[in-house]
Amino acid sequence: MNKERIILGIDPGTNLLGFGVIRVNEKGKPEFVDAGVLDLRKEKDAYQKLMMIRRYVSEVCDNYKPEHLAIESPFMGKNAQVIFKLARAQGVALEVAVEKGLEITEYAPRKAKIAICGNGAASKEQVSLMVQKTLGIKIDNYPLDSTDALAIALCHYYQMESPLSAVKEGNSWEKFIASHPDRVKK
Repeated sequence: MNKERIILGIDPGTNLLGFGVIRVNEKGKPEFVDAGVLDLRKEKDAYQKLMMIRRYVSEVCDNYKPEHLAIESPFMGKNAQVIFKLARAQGVALEVAVEKGLEITEYAPRKAKIAICGNGAASKEQVSLMVQKTLGIKIDNYPLDSTDALAIALCHYYQMESPLSAVKEGNSWEKFIASHPDRVKK
């Protein structure tokens, strides 16, 4: 029997910050809990935005009590200023997660898209559709940043559930088999 776990996914941003919460039930299956977006577009002060992100992520953690944070890592685009802003938002969310004692894992946007859609170049709309199908929900009125955050949480779920997740780089199959004899069929 698996232990129930709560995973918080965050798609960081200083204009829109998406969050998604999934529960891995006692049978090991992911279930939708909640998702949403912190809309910061009306706030002009960059430092006030960071304070608002801190409060929001802290409240989400207090409400849902996640054990894991899966967060999208910033990626380099054409404008270096964008990555700096994303990194600030991510840093604030990470600081809250450390304070709350969450296990933290970062995922590149491409990795989450591959995990959900099988295509690292999938659109936000494709990701949203696959997240809804995977979780068996209909969330037309949710912003795409929230379904991106759910995708990051699901990516973490898949990573945790994979038998290969226990294999660290540099280890061999022999070490994996020796460490997990219950996973080998004879």
